[in-house]
Amino acid sequence: METALDSGLTAWMLVSASLVLLMTPGLALFYGGMVRTTSVLNMMMMSFGAMAVVGVVYVLWGWSMSYSTDSIGGVFGNPFTHFGLDGAITDASGAYVLSDGLPVVVDVAFQVTFAIITVALISGAIADRARFGTWLVFAAVWVTLAYFPMAHMVWGGGLLSGDGPFASIAEPVDFAGGTVVHINAGVAALVLAIVVGRRKGFGTTAMRPHNLPLVMLGAALLWFGWFGFNAGSAYAADGLAGLAWVNTTTATAAAVLGWLLVERLRDGHATSLGAASGVVAGLVAITPAAAALTPVASIALGAVAGALCAQAVGLKYRLGYDDSLDVVGVHLVAGLWGTVGIGFLATDGGLLRGGGGALLLVQVLVALVAVAFSAVITTVVALALKYTMGWRVSDDDEAQGIDAAVHAETGYDLGGVGASRASSLLVGSPLRPASQPLTDDSEVIA
Repeated sequence: METALDSGLTAWMLVSASLVLLMTPGLALFYGGMVRTTSVLNMMMMSFGAMAVVGVVYVLWGWSMSYSTDSIGGVFGNPFTHFGLDGAITDASGAYVLSDGLPVVVDVAFQVTFAIITVALISGAIADRARFGTWLVFAAVWVTLAYFPMAHMVWGGGLLSGDGPFASIAEPVDFAGGTVVHINAGVAALVLAIVVGRRKGFGTTAMRPHNLPLVMLGAALLWFGWFGFNAGSAYAADGLAGLAWVNTTTATAAAVLGWLLVERLRDGHATSLGAASGVVAGLVAITPAAAALTPVASIALGAVAGALCAQAVGLKYRLGYDDSLDVVGVHLVAGLWGTVGIGFLATDGGLLRGGGGALLLVQVLVALVAVAFSAVITTVVALALKYTMGWRVSDDDEAQGIDAAVHAETGYDLGGVGASRASSLLVGSPLRPASQPLTDDSEVIA
């Protein structure tokens, strides 16, 4: 018998989808405030461009590749089974297709928002220097070859799900996207940072965030939208959603404290940028674990995430890759810790909860597979675009400001000064002279 429509569930999932969609404009503010004045618009446009490209691609073949039951090797679904959402909205009689009381089209709405923000996250690694057209093509190709297969493998009954081979050891846990979203995007960010190359002046010229209030506003909107991300992934307005909500808040708050403590001990001061970055680190870490931990365990997970990421964002200076806005240091590191941390802290099966090492082993294996898969796919796509379209804007355009060169606009026109004149006046950081070099990890952009 066909399940009747659950209007309460439908309303909850529509609200959750809207919250997650808000995260991408929130990310645009977060990233936009972290770059220099001459690239704020381009940075925000990369997020909005991801929304535009993925929003179209997902309807055409993304849903089918992610969740079609016609699986190809457990890696991706047949893109033609529900191409253009054929058969996913209404049945032959014209009635809306339901899954456990939820219209499937509402699930499409929820899932497309995850795909959008995953792509947008990557953009922070290549700020100030990438061609906008190449970025849009990358968004379409990468989401097709990396994100949709990963979603199928983890959530669509594929190789990394409870129906896959690892489940014979223990059932893998990724409640809302530790592997699918954050490890996937973090690895892609690392690969792109290496392939695209460093910004002019990286490591010698200060590249401080130009608008910290904008960064904090973006972090606040991300935190708000993340309740749709995590609590919405319960697929019910019930106690599990409530647990995910509480764990999300608790872990995030603990991560802020962990980040600020490291800053205070290392640098002698706790910063607003550190607080905003700690918010994101905690949100990322708790994403795969939101329904698997107690609130007390979430405090531990979040505090470790904040401390780890506060240290990890300095690695780019030691290793020489230019991950502009520390997508690797936050999303990859916190995504890995959150995924593996489940194996230690999960209420059911965690090593520190008396569950033995089976779940921990599975979480490590799943994380490693996700890293390898994303690295290979992103490398192929990034190199193909490098030798066809090209990734870099010209040296002159990078030096003069990518906003004016690529978009013929500037983010600020102060006191009636012409836009081009305002751009030239605002080159460099208002927080410190551009000629002063980076000297320690306290200058890291989180």
